[in-house]
Amino acid sequence: MSIRDSLRDSQRDALNDRSRSRRIFRRRVLLAALIALIVFSVLIWRAAFLQVDRHAHFSELAEKNRIRTLVIPPERGRIFDDGGRVVAGNIATFQAQITPEDATNLKNELAILQDVLSLDADTLHDLRERIRFGRSFDPVLVKSDLTPYEKAKLAQLQPWLPGVEIVSSLKRVYPYSHLLAHVVGYVGRINVADLKRINPDLYQGTQYIGKSGIERQYEDLLHGTPGHKEVEVDALGRVVKVLHITPAIPGKDIHLTLDVPLQGIAAAALGTYSGAVVVEDPRTGAIKAMVSRPSFDPNLFVDGISRKNYQALLNDPERPLYDRAITATYPPGSTIKPVMGLAGLQYGLLDPNKKFFAGPYFQIPGDSHHYRDWRKWGHGWVNLDQAITQSCDVYFYDLAYRMGIDKLHDFLTEFGLGEKTGIDLPGESSGLVPSRAWKRKTKGQGWYPGETVIAGIGQGYMLSTVLQLAQTASILAESGKRHRPWLVKNNEEKEPPIELKSPSFWQDVRHGMLDVVNSPHGTARRIAAPYLIAGKTGTAQVFTVAQNAQYNAKELAKKLHDHAVFIAFAPYDDPKIAVAVLAEHGGSGSGTTAPMARKVMDYYLGYQPSQTVKPEFVQHGD
Repeated sequence: MSIRDSLRDSQRDALNDRSRSRRIFRRRVLLAALIALIVFSVLIWRAAFLQVDRHAHFSELAEKNRIRTLVIPPERGRIFDDGGRVVAGNIATFQAQITPEDATNLKNELAILQDVLSLDADTLHDLRERIRFGRSFDPVLVKSDLTPYEKAKLAQLQPWLPGVEIVSSLKRVYPYSHLLAHVVGYVGRINVADLKRINPDLYQGTQYIGKSGIERQYEDLLHGTPGHKEVEVDALGRVVKVLHITPAIPGKDIHLTLDVPLQGIAAAALGTYSGAVVVEDPRTGAIKAMVSRPSFDPNLFVDGISRKNYQALLNDPERPLYDRAITATYPPGSTIKPVMGLAGLQYGLLDPNKKFFAGPYFQIPGDSHHYRDWRKWGHGWVNLDQAITQSCDVYFYDLAYRMGIDKLHDFLTEFGLGEKTGIDLPGESSGLVPSRAWKRKTKGQGWYPGETVIAGIGQGYMLSTVLQLAQTASILAESGKRHRPWLVKNNEEKEPPIELKSPSFWQDVRHGMLDVVNSPHGTARRIAAPYLIAGKTGTAQVFTVAQNAQYNAKELAKKLHDHAVFIAFAPYDDPKIAVAVLAEHGGSGSGTTAPMARKVMDYYLGYQPSQTVKPEFVQHGD
């Protein structure tokens, strides 16, 4: 091939390449245009879909971003005493709260809050637990009752604390503090255990719940129903307009039967003794005073008690948290003797006028054990009235032995002992009236006759609450008519009366109680008043004195002294008040608790004593 031919071929190939390139370029342009057309079409279709088909959905989302729903917690109902005094109220305060889902860095925000609000480790742990088990959109209380400094500091740090807000709220307060702590109870922060049992919708925005006493018993009434508020917010979440309000429904107020001045008199009467006083209106069952000493300040629990303060209460040997009126149980001692007398009459085991020789001790036939009377030389010949008046142990040893534990158990149980009274308070104990079946079940042992003998004077296994003793005094005052003890007004409820074979049995026993106070031989004769009091003294043994030993309080540590007990009602002919008083390690009922009861009855009946009642310390064993 010549050079000319080569050049010609070369030119022809170049022309072919350019033509091919142009074709390729055109194809690519067409392909790109096609792809662009497809993409554009998809975008158009998608835009149309979002704008038309999904319009309602996205409009709703946009509205939600603009409108927020805030919870309005209900105001907790107040609690009043019988005279209209507020015993549990609410005061306005400022509190810090955090909504977990609004926090951008929860861990860092909690660290800031701990520093600014001086939260201790326990409080912070509790806060973390409530956040963990609560709903993310529910506000969680961080701290209430903020100081001006704390409010200013939180406001300053607001950019670093999204989800934290300062809101005004109502805080529970107990103006009578220790005086009513066991009865009224207290509220506390809703904890993890509470969260598991409550309806979260009903407690939206609520930080407190009743933990004890009336506050717990009537939680449903006191709490109320939360409301809601729809607000319009700006891009920073600030409220710019309130759109709609559904008001919260406040909790209902509660009016108690308690009388605060009488409660104060009863508490003062106890003095420095640990113990309890219960005052009941025997005509209705209304509780007019219920004191348990020592006590505590319920205000400490409202915002979460510190570990230090809580440990101090738990480790206090006097156990101030323990309710000695309805939870603690004690041997009723000789206060049970009037009821034993009724049982003896009902079973035909007693003739009220028949004399019985009561020596210094009682013996079970064939047994050498001596069940001693509190009076070293005995009481001699006594009938039922005298046995109650002088609190003759031997008389009732003999009666209990002849009655047997089965009949004794049945009668006392029918009387209401060994069972809860049904008062509208949580934490009530049932006490104990022992029986063969009970001992076999709990101790795996048979019943011994000697245990029946000591049960006849309210010792041994027998236990009762101070409330049960007040209820016993009420039933005796009303000759068998019964009302369930109650604390909140309008809860009066009659119970079936105790029917005896003869109404005169009530009079036989009641007259014995009258002589306890008004007879020259009565164990509580020194508290006789211008009005007629009927009562019964008692002691509850703390330990058993050995067979050949003598009880000598002077040689014993205070903690080994007997508990002093006294029950009474007055006026005798038209009872308006029934009282039960127990003073731990108080010695004798006649010397310690009877004068206390007199002070309470004086105030209740409007009697002003001309001189201070001087306690008389009769011999041990009443």
